[in-house]
Amino acid sequence: MKAVGYRKSLPIEDKDALVDFEAARSEPGGRDLRVAVKAISANPVDYKVRKRAAPPEGETKILGFDAAGVVDAVGPAVTLFKPGDEVFYAGSILRQGTNSEFHLVDERIVGHKPKTLSFAQAAALPLTSITAWELLFDRLGAVPGKSLDPRTLLITGGAGGVGSILIQLARRLTGLTVVATATRPESQQWCRDLGAHAVIDHGKPMKGQIESLKLPPVALVASLTFTDQHYKAIAEFMAPQARFGLIDDPPEFNVAAFKGKAISIHWESMFTRSSFQTPDMIAQHHLLSDVADLIDKGVLRTTLGENFGTINAANLKRAHALLESGKSRGKIVLEGW
Repeated sequence: MKAVGYRKSLPIEDKDALVDFEAARSEPGGRDLRVAVKAISANPVDYKVRKRAAPPEGETKILGFDAAGVVDAVGPAVTLFKPGDEVFYAGSILRQGTNSEFHLVDERIVGHKPKTLSFAQAAALPLTSITAWELLFDRLGAVPGKSLDPRTLLITGGAGGVGSILIQLARRLTGLTVVATATRPESQQWCRDLGAHAVIDHGKPMKGQIESLKLPPVALVASLTFTDQHYKAIAEFMAPQARFGLIDDPPEFNVAAFKGKAISIHWESMFTRSSFQTPDMIAQHHLLSDVADLIDKGVLRTTLGENFGTINAANLKRAHALLESGKSRGKIVLEGW
């Protein structure tokens, strides 16, 4: 089968940073599905793994987490899907990735693809939807339901993949006031179009901008990018006993900045359940089913930003380069072989 991978951790400009190659097609066992991959999307975790985790000598690591496709074969313990089912999912960080024609994935982290979306539109959603949902409801403890919630949720980096779905979830499924941050005019408009009540510029001092909006207290923060650059300033205007959630890997992060206000810190990693085979691992199957239902009812929309064409090394290198620049908006999708 066709696949895209890497053999050494190289700068994305290097001709061998990502390579096209042929790989063996594996047989599904246990609760595994073998999925014929129709579309994928690129995420920051892809380039982070490429940069930091060189494969063993002589091996080629296949990257990629998001995928949408058709179940090709199932393992003997599978109960949730059958061959021919259209699915979408975000995979596991411990296994080979989705940048291949066929891919093995545990059924407990797979959802039925939204019926109203194409494979490309669906591939934009799984990793960011799981991350945003778990961060909002499991980590920050937001209350589902449209009753008025007298708190503000601040989302830093609102125009990125996770921010794009998090804005929608918070606006459509809770009573929170939603404020996103973005620097470029087109990114700010993107956040407004997704439902943010207000947008501020994180390239400028945020405290004054927040205070001028005269909104409910900032009691929840979703820090999605450059946490090390912003957390001290954010701590200054957060409400006492607030909750601060983050998903990135800040090179510097001192929790003492939050001590005086008794602000709690919450890490989100959507790979935790699959990596540790937690008893509630199947929650991601149910979560993706809920997202698909919300999409098909018109409550949520795909966050596809750009389609980079066929799944191959050249196009994936373009996707990695754009993600590394920090200037992407929404999700980058590739489809077909």
